[in-house]
Amino acid sequence: MKIIGIAASLHKGSFINRLLEAAGGELPDGVGFEMWPGLRDIPPYVPGPVPASARELIGLVAGGDAVLLTAPEHSLLPAELSYALDWMAARDGLSGKHVAVMSASARACGAMWAQAELYKQLLGAGAVVMGAELVISPACPHFDEDGHLAAPDLRAQVRAVIAQLCPAKVMEPALSL
Repeated sequence: MKIIGIAASLHKGSFINRLLEAAGGELPDGVGFEMWPGLRDIPPYVPGPVPASARELIGLVAGGDAVLLTAPEHSLLPAELSYALDWMAARDGLSGKHVAVMSASARACGAMWAQAELYKQLLGAGAVVMGAELVISPACPHFDEDGHLAAPDLRAQVRAVIAQLCPAKVMEPALSL
């Protein structure tokens, strides 16, 4: 099994980028993980030829079994993330794909709002969506010097999200009733 990681932040070293990197270290044996670093290079969706950055993402996601996405702590998602989801939706790149979303916020509602925005876009693209809101302060030290998750409760929460993908059970999208 292979999971593709996408961090919805344009800031290298941001908390959610670090969270995604650390989550890659929490995967079960035999599960591959590859982070996609090209969010900054995604242009807005326009019908016609697919630009190289969008083609790279679509191919990477197609070659993976699931996607693990980290969302920022506020409800305003980076425009580039919406562009990436638009490109994948237009090429059915997320149709039936299992996607877990994690978001972290010092305020309980911040993570919830970010995930609600992402869920709308992901479900509209046909993804099977799952995830968890992690109500933690990005200011606290949650990582050790090697970038691994140090807090046992955070590790347990991240592993619970990953367990939803590994193995990803066949599920129907929540809105398909």
